[in-house]
Formats: sequence, structure tokens, C-alpha cells
Amino acid sequence: MPDGSVPGQERYWIGVVSASHVSRGVQGGFAQLCHGKSAPLRRMRPGDWLIYYSPRTDMKDGEPLQSFTAIGRVADDRVYEYRMSDSFVPFRRDVRYFPCKEVKIAGLLERLSFTRGNRHWGYKLRTGHFEVPREDFLAIAGAMLGEALITAPAAPAKG
Repeated sequence: MPDGSVPGQERYWIGVVSASHVSRGVQGGFAQLCHGKSAPLRRMRPGDWLIYYSPRTDMKDGEPLQSFTAIGRVADDRVYEYRMSDSFVPFRRDVRYFPCKEVKIAGLLERLSFTRGNRHWGYKLRTGHFEVPREDFLAIAGAMLGEALITAPAAPAKG
């Protein structure tokens, strides 16, 4: 395949990022995780799926949100630096995002392996990036995409 992905071998990831930062990534067609570190991006492969969970609307003083806010597929194998300022040069990776609806995690807590029966389910999310089984991905993606087929990426919004 042109993007380097291997059908049937994709993996599924959760990235934890504020909703305002997720919005910038979706508009720009990129993923940036864990305060710009390269390691989480390098763990993913072309064709892998990424779902963003946003605990808050904004990083520091945002309102609580506790929702899945975006879904996309890793576009290629390139991890690159992006200079945001002289003192902040995070790593990014290109992702093809799909139109979706925001979904509160509360309605999925008993369906997901990393939250089911766990009073302290938020602890896992503090890692910022982790792999989930296909069943978890399908539960979240089904809620976010509804009847939409996961076959064609959304074009990045021009801003």
C-alpha cells in the first residue's frame, strides 16, 4: 500500500490532549502528543488509528470535558519537528482525520477494557498515549462515527 500500512495489522491508540489543541491538529492534519515528545508518535505505524480523548476544553484552565474528540489514521511513517517558537520545537506526525461527533466517555465506561469496573479509570489516561484493543476502538469509533464507514479520510480544513 502507498502509505506503508499493512491491512489487518493496524493498531489502535488513545492520545490525551485538550480539545483546543485537538482542534488545531485536526485543522492542520497532524498529531502532537505528550507535550511534543517524539516517542509516542514513533510507536505508531502508517495505517494505525488514533482517537483523541480530551479531559478539558483547554490545557490549563479549560472546562472539564471528558470526551473523545477526534479520530484519524496515521498517514505515513514520517515524524518531524515543527518550530512553534524559538523555545518550543515539538514533534508531529501527519494524520488523516474523519468527520465525527464528540462523545462523552461516561456512556462508554462499562464497555471499554481500560475503564470497565475501575473507579479510578482516569489514571490510565494520565499516561497521555496508550494502545487499546480493537474492541475498545470499535466501541469508541462506533459512537463517534455512527453509521459512517471508516474508509475515506476527511480533507483537512483550510484555515
